[in-house]
Amino acid sequence: MLDDSNILKQRDNGGALEVAAKLYQQANFDCQLRDAEHDGRELRNIIVAGMGGSALAADLAKSLLNDTLSIPFDVVKDYGLPHYADHNTLVIASSHSGNTEETLSCLKQAIEHGCQIAIIATGGELNEIAQREHILSALIPKDCQPRMAVIYSLRALFEVLNAFKLIDRTYIDELAAISTWLEKESALWTKDVPTKQNYAKQLALIAVGKTPVFYGGSLMAPLAYKWKISWNENAKNVAFCNYLPEFSHNEFIGWTSHPVEKPFAVFDLLSDLEHPRILKRFSLSDQMLSGKRPKSNVVPLAGKTPLQQMLWGCILADFASIYVAILNNVDPTQV
Repeated sequence: MLDDSNILKQRDNGGALEVAAKLYQQANFDCQLRDAEHDGRELRNIIVAGMGGSALAADLAKSLLNDTLSIPFDVVKDYGLPHYADHNTLVIASSHSGNTEETLSCLKQAIEHGCQIAIIATGGELNEIAQREHILSALIPKDCQPRMAVIYSLRALFEVLNAFKLIDRTYIDELAAISTWLEKESALWTKDVPTKQNYAKQLALIAVGKTPVFYGGSLMAPLAYKWKISWNENAKNVAFCNYLPEFSHNEFIGWTSHPVEKPFAVFDLLSDLEHPRILKRFSLSDQMLSGKRPKSNVVPLAGKTPLQQMLWGCILADFASIYVAILNNVDPTQV
């Protein structure tokens, strides 16, 4: 079915596969900042307020910058900011549409608390408030759904953090540099590549008809979450995610009872950059749960750096989940 061009065209009439095939271009997005003046105040913590796909870039950035930033970085997916948000807090309100009510609520609180503020959006009320209040703004294109605009949002977030002198341009430059590599990799997953040579189609066939569970290590925990939401929104399929080593302290036990014929498909998103003990835990968990949990499907993440592996994995997640949508006979574009 996945090699039948007529079925692909009929079930993907919104062109989700075409969007996925161009995701690599987002790495070269020329992000322009408006009202970028920094008043020089000391920044003691960072909060990114956002929901769903708009917050995903912040989750990825938090993991990437864990060993770089010298101040705390939190991601808020709610209506309110934590009590500590004040004059020395940078609040970045991120909403693809610019109209997400939770994010707007956080933005209004940030203004009331006198926080340093920036926004990331395609427009909407968030942009209107930013223009009125002269708030630093990073506007991103509207050419795809929020869940598939992760690289746009990540590039914009890096630019904002750089504007406030919290990071240098290392990650911005790396993003631009890996675009060509991402193009070559994602070309292997496009609709014209037959299933026998197409890893994304193969993963879709493994997952279809089941509830997928995605696992990452601590570094790739947000990538596991990306796979979950891609399945939720593209494939219209329930999915779950977790990360190691936390998995070992609770969820592991949950797999030890009942027959192995559980209606799940398990995927280990394996990065060779994780802590050696975490890699050992992946291996031991699979061995110890043999016969009790469906055999895990190991997805070795390609790339030499955390950023490369994350973006490679993000694009693969979109391709694979779109193919699951086609197998499920649902529209991958519609939300």
